Amino acid sequence: MKSKLLEVVVLAAAVSLGAPAAIAQDEEITIVGSTTVQPLAELLGGAWEAMNPGVTVTVSGGGSSVGVTTIGAGNCDIGTASREITTAEMSRYPNLRVFTIAKDGIAIITNQDNPLSNLSSAQVRDIFTGDISNWSEVGGPDEGIVVVSREEGSGTRTAFEELVFASSAIITGLAILQPSNGAVMTTVSTTPGSIGYVSFGYLNDSVRVLSINGVVPTAANAVAGRYPIVRPLEMLTNGDPSPAVQAFLDFILGSEGQAIAVDEGYLSISE
Repeated sequence: MKSKLLEVVVLAAAVSLGAPAAIAQDEEITIVGSTTVQPLAELLGGAWEAMNPGVTVTVSGGGSSVGVTTIGAGNCDIGTASREITTAEMSRYPNLRVFTIAKDGIAIITNQDNPLSNLSSAQVRDIFTGDISNWSEVGGPDEGIVVVSREEGSGTRTAFEELVFASSAIITGLAILQPSNGAVMTTVSTTPGSIGYVSFGYLNDSVRVLSINGVVPTAANAVAGRYPIVRPLEMLTNGDPSPAVQAFLDFILGSEGQAIAVDEGYLSISE
């Protein structure tokens, strides 16, 4: 379904009078940053390359903080972040321009063997800070809780802490730290008693997805404001984008690019 939609989007964009203008051949656009944004950027880049033969879009990860510092230093064309850009970052790199390309929910996941289906926001906070350390404390089995988290510098972690903790609380030092959403998914799916958090775009049947305060983490609930853990996905430029980068951003922010984002499980900026 996703590959089919991508083919349709590319064809439609290529013939649409309203599509962004094609750019010169032999252009390369380099994108660095968030591992949440990375797979979406790769799909968007692939569609743009198909519309513009000779253009290359190169995408790499490293985390949101890496994306901010790399674009701030002028070492890539586009930086990416899966969180709000901080006041300190804007002060350090005053020429940054921020483009919100989609919105994304963060889901709480457990190992499939866990019988629980719902936690309150307070329970999630206390589990990840280490104040609750056994599943029996929240109505589950008598089993120790294994917290799995992203590493420092991750945009997903920063957004999770800001949206869930709403205080100076920090994730327990006993947490297993992973460098990407995919690594968190793998660890939780194979570790009994574990709990973690990942982008909506990474969810699959290998883990159990929990409701929060009785609200299922779906795009519809996030758009309606019922699901609380939602953050922006950002692309950044150092000053005004070049014509080639601006054309690519226009495609991403237009209907064709937004259709790709929605098909991958993210939320359109228009919602």
